[in-house]
Amino acid sequence: MKTLIIIPAYNEEENIKKVVENIIYHFPQYDYIIVNDGSIDSTAEICKSENYAFLNLPINLGIGGAVQAGYRYAKANDYDVAIQMDGDGQHDISYADQMLMLIGDMKADVVIGSRFLENKGFQSSGVRRAGIKILSVLIKICTGVNVNDVTSGFRAVNRKFIDIYSKDYSNDYPEPEAIVSAVMYGGKILEIPVVMNERQGGISSIKFWNSLYYMIKVSLAIVIRRISYGIRRK
Repeated sequence: MKTLIIIPAYNEEENIKKVVENIIYHFPQYDYIIVNDGSIDSTAEICKSENYAFLNLPINLGIGGAVQAGYRYAKANDYDVAIQMDGDGQHDISYADQMLMLIGDMKADVVIGSRFLENKGFQSSGVRRAGIKILSVLIKICTGVNVNDVTSGFRAVNRKFIDIYSKDYSNDYPEPEAIVSAVMYGGKILEIPVVMNERQGGISSIKFWNSLYYMIKVSLAIVIRRISYGIRRK
């Protein structure tokens, strides 16, 4: 299968070389594209000097806009599978084989790398895990589908969802909302256990994880997205 690895990156000068080197070491046969999301550090300069494949967004669109740019690139270049992973070194690309096997065998349309199936490696803070659990329950109520790690940015999707996400992908809270979208478009979602690392360097672009404000906004976004699909089908 023709496979593209999408790497959204915002101010990842401390991490991006390690991420790309790890991909090339494990999977030199797969293509990758870094989406530099308007970084104000030297991320773009590193990509240029190392001759990395990258898109250079002129302004910061946020994680959702950066990932969607990657999906649009995948669609335009006729890829069968897209794997998205963060540019901060948290995700271990060696799990890609398992993801691709499930998609290649048509057992799943979307495969999510989950921290919480075996509870190994970096688990995030207790407050953050509690928030993820609340979102997981809300998505189960809205869609009937249980996903444990709803905020994981380590995912693989097939050609069908490359096309869908290239057209319809949330800017604000993409990971939880993308799960709702996948279910509403008839996709089958599977999780695989993965071990994640702590961010290798730099500062996370996610600012509101520990705030009630963030949880309210994400929860409303999930409900609104679910309702919007119901309205579209009427």
